[in-house]
Amino acid sequence: MAQHNLGTVVSFEFFRTISKKRFWVGTLAVPFIMAVVFGLLFASNSATDTASDAQKSAEFTISYTDDSGLITPEQAALFHATRAGSAGDGIQAVQSGTVDAFFEFPADPASEHVQVHGADQGLFENNKYSAVAQAMLTQAVNAKIGSAELSALAASKAAIEVKTYKDGVESGGFMSAVPPLFYVVIFYGLIILLAGQMLSSTLEEKENRVTEMILTTLKPTTLISGKVLALFAIGLLQVAIFTAPVIIGYLFFREQINIPDFDLSALVFEPIPMILGFLILLGGFALFTTTLVAIGAVMPTAKEAGNFMGVMIALIFVPFYAVSLIFSNPSALIVQVFTYFPFSAPVTAMIRNGLGSLSLLEAAAVLTILYIGAVLMFFLAVRLFQYGSISYTSKVNIRTALSAGSRSNPPAKTSPR
Repeated sequence: MAQHNLGTVVSFEFFRTISKKRFWVGTLAVPFIMAVVFGLLFASNSATDTASDAQKSAEFTISYTDDSGLITPEQAALFHATRAGSAGDGIQAVQSGTVDAFFEFPADPASEHVQVHGADQGLFENNKYSAVAQAMLTQAVNAKIGSAELSALAASKAAIEVKTYKDGVESGGFMSAVPPLFYVVIFYGLIILLAGQMLSSTLEEKENRVTEMILTTLKPTTLISGKVLALFAIGLLQVAIFTAPVIIGYLFFREQINIPDFDLSALVFEPIPMILGFLILLGGFALFTTTLVAIGAVMPTAKEAGNFMGVMIALIFVPFYAVSLIFSNPSALIVQVFTYFPFSAPVTAMIRNGLGSLSLLEAAAVLTILYIGAVLMFFLAVRLFQYGSISYTSKVNIRTALSAGSRSNPPAKTSPR
């Protein structure tokens, strides 16, 4: 008898759940998103290969010195490179913006570094300097050896050291990318920690049947505003609590707990990327907060809202399917889509901002999308909560809520039979 009852319960719960449209919407949304992502990845692969090959033939102004005697004027002319009077003159020309790059070929490229100095154009674009320097060296060795295979093998032994300059000062390279990229870590931590609270912030009152009482003393806009601001305050508190032990341990107990001695002085904090990263973080957090609050206002229970929260969490991880393209080819189609699609924009834009591939114009567009989206979602959350505040057992119809004339005609209260 007990086994029969168990089977009845399992069957009832299973078929009751899968018979609901919102179950399939929430369940199929993730594979649909993945299918779109893989389609965009496929479309972007050929463009990435083309972009990588194009770096070897990239055209920019070059000066060079050659202590090895391998590179002839005729070979240098193939790359539109001109000989500099000295290494100092070549570096000064790059710093002043007279030329884009200066290559300093040592007497023995097999055992000494080829010094490359170039104008900073972002981590990805800066790769073209070493690619062209390698191509020049390979061309010169090929002329000496007379075999493309042997010259490629010989030239591959050369080590290339790249330094880049911005506004006449040596830029930090990857060390300048680390601080703004830390915003990505903060964003993920906040969303993962607070997603449940964001979703339940408007569900608790509905589940406790107290929304009618609350709305007799508070306007819906005031209530939702307070909840959103409280979530921001909670996020700041959690960031402070989680980072405090790390900072204290590093500063005062590094030797006792064997924390590696990181050279923090090597980090470069560039003002513009740091400010842009913070603004993107703030806008992205606001958008996700208001969206999850709006979802909570639509659903009657936390269980019903769970599937949709899974979709929202999936969206913030989607950019990592294309992270190699974000690093190597920011102009790829999928990267551009992720940059401007509101729910993938925060992570994609923060990564590109750290890597230096997000222009000020692109950053302005992303910030506009995020902040306008957050404002729209906020007012949508207010409207949905206002209309569905006493819809305790059924999902709020968004179209009906948006077309409703006023709060004086809310949906009739329904009670479970």
